Amino acid sequence: MTAPYGAVSTSHHLATEAGADALRRGGNAIDAALAAAAALCVVYPHNVALGGDLVALVRSPDGDVRFLNATGPAPTAQTLEVLRAKHGDALPLRGIDAVTLPGGVCGWNSLHEHGARLSWAEHFDAAIRHAEGHPLARSVAEELIEDRASFGRDPGGAAVFYPEGEPLAEGETLRQPALAATLRRLAAGGSAEFYEGETAERWIAGLQRLGSKLTMQDARDYSAHWDDPLEGEFDGLRVLTSPPNTSGFILLRALNAVAAGIEDPLGAGAGELARAFLAGNCVRAAALADPRFGGASGEELVAMSAPEGAVRGAPKASGDTVGLSAVSADGWAVSLINSVYWGFGAHILEPETGIIFQNRGTAFSLDPASPNAFAGGKRPRHTLMPVLVLDGEELAYVPATMGGAAQPQIHAQLLLRQLRQGATPHEATHAPRWSVGEPVGDGPVRVTAEVDVPAEALAAIRAAGFDLVTVERYSEELGHANVIRVTPDGYDAASDPRSDGSAIVV
Repeated sequence: MTAPYGAVSTSHHLATEAGADALRRGGNAIDAALAAAAALCVVYPHNVALGGDLVALVRSPDGDVRFLNATGPAPTAQTLEVLRAKHGDALPLRGIDAVTLPGGVCGWNSLHEHGARLSWAEHFDAAIRHAEGHPLARSVAEELIEDRASFGRDPGGAAVFYPEGEPLAEGETLRQPALAATLRRLAAGGSAEFYEGETAERWIAGLQRLGSKLTMQDARDYSAHWDDPLEGEFDGLRVLTSPPNTSGFILLRALNAVAAGIEDPLGAGAGELARAFLAGNCVRAAALADPRFGGASGEELVAMSAPEGAVRGAPKASGDTVGLSAVSADGWAVSLINSVYWGFGAHILEPETGIIFQNRGTAFSLDPASPNAFAGGKRPRHTLMPVLVLDGEELAYVPATMGGAAQPQIHAQLLLRQLRQGATPHEATHAPRWSVGEPVGDGPVRVTAEVDVPAEALAAIRAAGFDLVTVERYSEELGHANVIRVTPDGYDAASDPRSDGSAIVV
């Protein structure tokens, strides 16, 4: 029997197949992640698109782990004063003023240069094929219904996703010819095509016609950057995640709280864990911001005391993000998060390119006193966060999840189930979940829990003072997670039943 070469797990089975095919063709985990990410921009467009951002943790064969930040900034020509005059105290959740520069394609290039084996063009094969036509996934079909009143009025979105005024249904063929042409140009011209070439000229002109302040110079000046990961320790393992402007620090805060003495955090101690999650949410709302503009460091956010009283957080996102996991036997591993934020992002599909654009700008504050106050060239605070878990220098787990502001909470529950309860990746991804919402107004904070969360945990959460709302089993409100575990025999990989995903060991 041949030892497994690698594994990949994503939120859509066609993307998983694209990643697995990259491994079969001699690629490594980076190639698998790139092929899967490109495919996801086609088959899961409510969660991720070329007009979105990316973050990743990458472990190289020598054991070094690096964090890639490919989150894009606000237009340099836009100002806080103009936005306050136009929108008042808060940016809209959708629309052109919520669009920030997409960083994802630049992030793909950084990953490719970091250690890919296959050619740049090969990463787009499956994505181009599926853009010509593929069966619409269940999750996408449901989001089209939910977003019909807004996305259905966007000319680009309506033409592709609402033929004759009706949303495409699950299983119907989704054809994206303009996106297929864009992907072919990217495959031939590299990431420079997206930021400097014909494609850049088209999408920037299209957004400017809608009132965007983004310019060709903004695109030319953009670059993703590599950084050190944020690291903590839990149960003798190293937990690595992403520094600001991302939310990785909340995971380390929660694990520190458990290590400090929360007994049975997924059972009788769930109320205490919920309080730890709430504290992290409040710190994020009060203090998370772009470090280049004076925002706190990850270490400072981990150690920071939660502010007195609840701090108003962001509205709950719909749709939102993909996380994928990839590993190869040569020592490469990738936890990658790619996103347009809310379902179908800003609800803008630029018709000439077929690109859907993110609404990350809505995460900015319009309060001049906030660390996260809008500024031209600044990156908004981000919910995105990749994770790797190491045993000393050896890779142990490669998890990734979507879930908006709940991503740190999902990661914590996945790790607690696997490390404290001995769950397999399949058991951990299929187990019931709950999440603490962002504070809104002066009322109790809401916890969303699946109906099969153990009664003991639900009682503890209620006793801790939270409002409790139950949703059906395997609700997408509790995110899509993917996990690969390194075993003595190879890999154990699983994908979340809440998604349309799969996991493949090659």
